[in-house]
Amino acid sequence: MCLLVRALAVVLAAAFARDAAATCQAIASRPTSLPQLASLSPQALAQGEIGLTFIGHSSFLIESPQGVTIVTDYNDYVRPKFPPTIATMNVAHTTHYSAAPDPRIKHVLRGWNPTGAAPARHELAERDVFVRNVPTNIRSWEGGTRINGNSIFIFEVADLCLVHLGHLHHELTREDLGVIGEVDVLMVPVDGGVTMTQFEMADVVRNIRPRMVIPMHFFGPHRLEHFISALSGHYSVRRSPTPHVVLTRQTMPDPPELLVLLGY
Repeated sequence: MCLLVRALAVVLAAAFARDAAATCQAIASRPTSLPQLASLSPQALAQGEIGLTFIGHSSFLIESPQGVTIVTDYNDYVRPKFPPTIATMNVAHTTHYSAAPDPRIKHVLRGWNPTGAAPARHELAERDVFVRNVPTNIRSWEGGTRINGNSIFIFEVADLCLVHLGHLHHELTREDLGVIGEVDVLMVPVDGGVTMTQFEMADVVRNIRPRMVIPMHFFGPHRLEHFISALSGHYSVRRSPTPHVVLTRQTMPDPPELLVLLGY
């Protein structure tokens, strides 16, 4: 029975991978100017508040009380009209990075080393924000492994730790978990095939044990709901009618929560 379940999981993962791979690339055919993003602008925040907006795909806008703006997995297809202070990128697909990021961006942090000589290492302090990364591996287009081709980015701001898993392709080691540390908010790819199976990603979430989980990188409501079911019993579910939420240390959920943000 166990072998049958494992075989079924492999078949489902392969099907998800074929479908999701095309979907992940299809976003590149969208116009670079999406009308929904025209209204997205930096917000005024009080001390201790963090603004978090799901832009779409794997991109979030993170805003600090002192006006630092960060866009995760910054790319040429889904991004705000204004240049962020910091842009983080991963190299899995062109929907996760830009080959020519806006020159007005103060800090462009690539999750891979373009020279390939060593892992990308970032430790950046910008006003009230500290950004660091944990390199991970990704599958190559040839079927092999690109060592240190992805990064998990960690954002420390307003006494909270926000973690963006990027295009994660494997479960994390005990050493990885130790370097990441305690996590308040975890942004998780839940496609179920292009990154990892949803069963594996649910294990990653349970190992990290964040106080809040925010799904990203999903292709339609079915896969989102399937991932939510995979975490049932571990996280209560809250569905926001907007893509934006204000986070504070005092309002972190207890017990832990899975928050679905409406993407643009």
